[in-house]
Amino acid sequence: MQQITGINHVGIRARNLDTSREFYKLLGFEFIAGPIGPEPVAVMEHPSGININFILNASESASDRNLLMDVPEKHTGYTHIALEITDRQEVEQQLSAVDIPITETVELPDGREFLFVRDPDGNVIEFHKPA
Repeated sequence: MQQITGINHVGIRARNLDTSREFYKLLGFEFIAGPIGPEPVAVMEHPSGININFILNASESASDRNLLMDVPEKHTGYTHIALEITDRQEVEQQLSAVDIPITETVELPDGREFLFVRDPDGNVIEFHKPA
């Protein structure tokens, strides 16, 4: 489809808006609106234009494990969001400064570099530095 011009937003189911809002604020996202609508949904946006919709209907009793990433059976679905970065070391320092633990780092022979973290609900966020 030639009409598609980009990704408009990413929807992430969350247990607690305050907790999610504080975490993503540390990554530079700004609160826009919410909760609104029947789900309800809250919206945050990064100055780069990346928009996240938090769907605020997660069960409080849901497991802390990420069904798509943390169980042996591999379920279908979206597994993570990848945010493109320009400097891996700088991102590592910024994450460390706000006590966000890095769960994995990968360096490929072609020069690509990746960092992975988890949000408060266990959702995986990749920081991707192209070669």
